[in-house]
Amino acid sequence: MPHGIIAVVADNHFDLVIVGAGLSGVGVAHQFTKAFPRKSYAIFEQRDEMGGTWSLFKYPGVRSDSDMHTLGYRFKPWTAAKAIADGPAILDYVRETAREADVDRHIRYGRKVERGEWDSDAALWTLEVRDPKTDQVEEVTCRYLFSCAGYYDYDNPYRPDFPGEESFKGPIIHPQHWPEDLDYAGKRVVVIGSGATAVTLVPAMTDRAAHVTMLQRSPTYVVSRPSEDALANRLRKHLPPMWAYGIVRWKNVLLVLLSFQLSRRRPHWIKAALRKGLEKEELGKDVIDAHFTPSYNPWDQRLCLVPDSDLFAAIRSGKASVVTDHIERFTEKGILLKSGEELPADIIVTATGLSLIPFGGMTLVVDGEKVEYSERMAYKGIMISDVPNLLLFFGYTNASWTLKVDLTYAYAFRLIKHIERLGLRQFMPRYDPAVEEQPFLDFSSGYVLRALDKYPKQGATQPWRLSMNYAIDAFMLRFTKLDDGVMEFSNPEPVKKRSAAA
Repeated sequence: MPHGIIAVVADNHFDLVIVGAGLSGVGVAHQFTKAFPRKSYAIFEQRDEMGGTWSLFKYPGVRSDSDMHTLGYRFKPWTAAKAIADGPAILDYVRETAREADVDRHIRYGRKVERGEWDSDAALWTLEVRDPKTDQVEEVTCRYLFSCAGYYDYDNPYRPDFPGEESFKGPIIHPQHWPEDLDYAGKRVVVIGSGATAVTLVPAMTDRAAHVTMLQRSPTYVVSRPSEDALANRLRKHLPPMWAYGIVRWKNVLLVLLSFQLSRRRPHWIKAALRKGLEKEELGKDVIDAHFTPSYNPWDQRLCLVPDSDLFAAIRSGKASVVTDHIERFTEKGILLKSGEELPADIIVTATGLSLIPFGGMTLVVDGEKVEYSERMAYKGIMISDVPNLLLFFGYTNASWTLKVDLTYAYAFRLIKHIERLGLRQFMPRYDPAVEEQPFLDFSSGYVLRALDKYPKQGATQPWRLSMNYAIDAFMLRFTKLDDGVMEFSNPEPVKKRSAAA
């Protein structure tokens, strides 16, 4: 292990260590206690509270950009009227889930898992866990390691440097580090960006700001839908909660799958449908052409969701506006554009995106060899080639995050039960050099393209190909055989241990 202040604590061995106490980590822990009630586990969370994204982001209007019947856990119905929920409501849902299974007492806050070393002889992970406040390091061992840290770097968002920004007299704020005491009442606000954060912030800030301008370099596909799911609210009155939840969950899954597949096969159909939806918002042809007609096809980047048409209502009211242009430089009083126009601003919000970081920035070593992520392949999108007893929990780019997480833990539990039934201690997908390598994600968003070289590759064929189809994944991860010729099961338990267990 690396040198430093090392503390070896007697009770620091667990059957499972989960990295991250966000939406994924809490859900996985909840189900682990049911699947393996006699096994020990711990969750290491680098921040001081659970919730991940939903406790980190504090900007006005923060909400989901997926419906809660698919973003919610498969095992816990979302029962609130609003399907497009705000951040505090989602955080309450995560906390309630944790309380139900007594997950809270297994979380160790202020602990960042920085390094993991796998020893095949012992069939154990040894983790270096650092307390950022004291710089003290603990050594923790575990049999299985689940990375539920998500994609994003919570410490360092993507924030490009803008020419002349030192001359601007007002505050420049990134939404990831929103100051709780920011007073924007009566102020002119410019929000730089056109993604999910920007389309959320703009209407949310019009309640107090003098005017809010969304400044975008290029348009994004934006679609409106009701914040409440009428079918869900009706079904809950007549059916048991799990039945109603399951019906609406699959209804929404199939609608998203249909939209995505049509976008790939008949993009002009989806473009026309999105255009028709915008025309109903009465924005005017010139506004739609200039600010809401992207150059790429739908789902080449994620669609931005606008609940109850709030962004469009803000534009129609005159409280908000959209400008599509490039930034020449910041000025003392705002932003000068390439076109020569100057946008006046008292506050500038740089909703310029997030930075991706592989597996929470954790370094992995297997039997003395450092794992270079970019030189490995991702097995089914949830494991790394030649890395034992490690599961990666990632969501979809074209659907809700939690859909894939639910499938991943179900598959992980199958693996654990399988090897323990055989008296083995290790599972690992073996790298196949004959498989053609491709980028981990086929997605043109800037935050993805900036980080692709840090991630494992995917393969051109299964089981190395990353699926973005929930229906296919549901079958593959829940029902197909584990021994597929790629997954290797090995490392028998010591004879003495097996005899004692018998």
